[in-house]
Amino acid sequence: MFDHLTFLKNFILHPIRVGAIAPSGSALVRTMVEWFDWANVRSVVEYGPGTGVFTEAIVKNLHADSNFFAIEMSPDMAERTRQRCPGATVFTDSVTNVGKLCDQQGMKSIEAIVCGLPWAAFPDALQSEILEAMLDRLPPGGRFATFAYLQGVPLPAGRRFAKRLESTFSSVEKSPIVWKNLPPAFVYRCIR
Repeated sequence: MFDHLTFLKNFILHPIRVGAIAPSGSALVRTMVEWFDWANVRSVVEYGPGTGVFTEAIVKNLHADSNFFAIEMSPDMAERTRQRCPGATVFTDSVTNVGKLCDQQGMKSIEAIVCGLPWAAFPDALQSEILEAMLDRLPPGGRFATFAYLQGVPLPAGRRFAKRLESTFSSVEKSPIVWKNLPPAFVYRCIR
């Protein structure tokens, strides 16, 4: 219940940065993380962990030799993620600063990015800035997963983001729809 209140409060205060009124459900979490090759991935970053539902799944799957951190803009949500996953490094920062944060963590490149950002709510310029910063650290073969709510796909921002993914990555696939999430969603699975 505390996670739901934290999400609702942050959505009311910052609807463009948060983009949802509740954390993702367990079915969407599974769909997001099951695609990664956790036995071989050694550098992982999470964008927008919210209250840490994806973070918790990432931490459970990480190889012991992996380097991982999460980036969350909201101080409330970053703190909730730290409480949920006390061993995880969670920066209260913008994902546009991922290069600087990677340098601080001794991470030259990122093999896997798990992303909970509300892309359809972002203006075009911010989408570009985030993707450019990410591509500076994501090498060929690097994997990026993010989700989209079903109702946002036909909207102009949703269509624009889908086209941007297609032009940015060598491979973009959509997962089956996760009907057990509120609202229903699917995962974009992208390979650089």
